[in-house]
Amino acid sequence: MQQRIIVKTFQGFESILASELFALGATDVEVLNRAVQFKGDKALLYAANIHLRTGLKVMIPLLEGRARNEQQLYDLVKQFDWGDVMRVDDTFSISQAIYSRFFPHGNYAALKIKDAIADHFRDAFGMRPSVDRDNAVIQLHVHIAEDQIQISLDSSGDSLHLRGYRTGTHAAPMSEVQAAGLILLSGWDQKTTFYDPMCGSGTMPIEAALIAANVAPGLIRKHFAFQRWHDYDTALYRQLILDAAAKVKRNKLHVLGSDINGRNVDLAQAHAIAALPDMKIPFFKKDFQLADPPPEKGVVIMNPPYGERLQHADMIAFYQMIGNVLKQKYAGWTAWVFTGNLEAAKFIGLKPSEKYKLKNGPLDALFLRFDIREGKFWKGQG
Repeated sequence: MQQRIIVKTFQGFESILASELFALGATDVEVLNRAVQFKGDKALLYAANIHLRTGLKVMIPLLEGRARNEQQLYDLVKQFDWGDVMRVDDTFSISQAIYSRFFPHGNYAALKIKDAIADHFRDAFGMRPSVDRDNAVIQLHVHIAEDQIQISLDSSGDSLHLRGYRTGTHAAPMSEVQAAGLILLSGWDQKTTFYDPMCGSGTMPIEAALIAANVAPGLIRKHFAFQRWHDYDTALYRQLILDAAAKVKRNKLHVLGSDINGRNVDLAQAHAIAALPDMKIPFFKKDFQLADPPPEKGVVIMNPPYGERLQHADMIAFYQMIGNVLKQKYAGWTAWVFTGNLEAAKFIGLKPSEKYKLKNGPLDALFLRFDIREGKFWKGQG
């Protein structure tokens, strides 16, 4: 049975996510704000959770309507036939994203929705289902934009950025979905060298390696919310996992990472082993300013510090250093810089050939491409 499905993502990754869904066989694909919707069956719902690199949540819209006060919201939710979604002995939970002047207290709006669902079952069966915030059988998500109400069934559970390989983090970890989205936006061909010289706990090189080896993120992850649904098809899920495993490539990886912090390098190595135990990703303790790049040219992508612990003048000098090192040592490379410090980015001193306006959490961010040309301008440098 075909049904409408919505996948959430980060701002700026909608087109990449749409391409991923087309590749999986989705139809009626439509790009939304920080989301993509499409039509698909149960197999595609499972496959989206298993394969998508830039998806955060895969959800099935259940109820849509309008409400401008708590009573209207309660009535809208209570009249829905929740028996089609869950049983009275199922536990449920509700997450929320509420942006509305009509519902300024989001927690109270979510409470009214819980009451409406519980009262629906009480009136029908004389019993109320229980709420379980941590381990619910049925996970619902409510989105309210002014008076527009949408309640969806969450098939993912934990956000899909939680692949399952990361056991520890450094001070400012990059989301796995963020890293995969940047790599796919860069257009890296998966054959030339991929190098992250400020790799932190290794997320970007690991995601690059997963892409190059065609390892579906769901092969690492252990559980999805849909596996607790009453119509869960175990045989279908296992077949999809087997199919994904059969498509893994065992080619040599051209992916490297380094960081100035030795603890970060240790974390990166541990995460790489957890993600790709049969493949080697070299990580090194290196200072970007002092180190030479890998011998084979390719793509360098970095996510430098934004300046939380550096003075303004020091941050400007730091970004000037990045530009100087790229000019001196990375001739013939394609360099990408992802930063939430929009002012400091101006001091890299190179003209970007591409620029994407993205987000990193709440921060506005830029993803900048620099084509480091070879020729006499760079002659005699590095």
